[in-house]
Amino acid sequence: MPHRNDPGIDIIDLSNAKIVQKNFTVLNDVDLHIKKGKFCYLIGKTGSGKSSLLKVLYGQLPLQGGSGQVAGFDLKKLKQSDVPNLRRKLGIVFQDFQLLPDRNIEKNLLFVLQATGWKDKHKMEARIDEVLSSVGMKTKKHKMPHQLSGGEQQRAAIARALLNHPELILADEPTGNLDPETSNDIMTLLKNLAEENHCAVVMATHDYHMIQNYPGEAIRCENGQVSVLDTAELFE
Repeated sequence: MPHRNDPGIDIIDLSNAKIVQKNFTVLNDVDLHIKKGKFCYLIGKTGSGKSSLLKVLYGQLPLQGGSGQVAGFDLKKLKQSDVPNLRRKLGIVFQDFQLLPDRNIEKNLLFVLQATGWKDKHKMEARIDEVLSSVGMKTKKHKMPHQLSGGEQQRAAIARALLNHPELILADEPTGNLDPETSNDIMTLLKNLAEENHCAVVMATHDYHMIQNYPGEAIRCENGQVSVLDTAELFE
């Protein structure tokens, strides 16, 4: 039997999945299989089900039908008490950064480590320095969020997502509030992190220009269905 860290294992494995938001079926018969190290875009019009799909993957919405596993967790059997353990295996990056405004970047990251069970002060400090270095933010760790540019705040948010060595990063419009040049920097960073850490990245985006610059696979939500295609097909 393959080991969980085997690159051949699907980090996301949905079969005939039914995704429901507020008693309305937004996506049905979803088959989605993503391996570690893959970089995928999640595309579709507003209201097509992208955010609902992400919420099912990180345990905010229950899976209503079919079967699904994320990072070894069975989504059909997922209890509320299991959600923190699932999220320790994930990194989640939002469009609006969601940094705590009342503390500096170091303390933002420290808060996450403490909340996910880290105890050793020296190990926590070392891990914070490590992830901030990986996103080029080590010199800014004593800055408050409001003292940083949007791009710097998103880098800090990505560092936060990396703290627990995630197997999967879910990014919901991470460049939506950034200018084009900064967006390109964040995209390059996410692509490199996926390769270096051998974790999968699923990134929701409306920015087709960026998809053209950074080709890969796309998961398209459309008319209640999900299809997987090469991004080159979007521009034919």
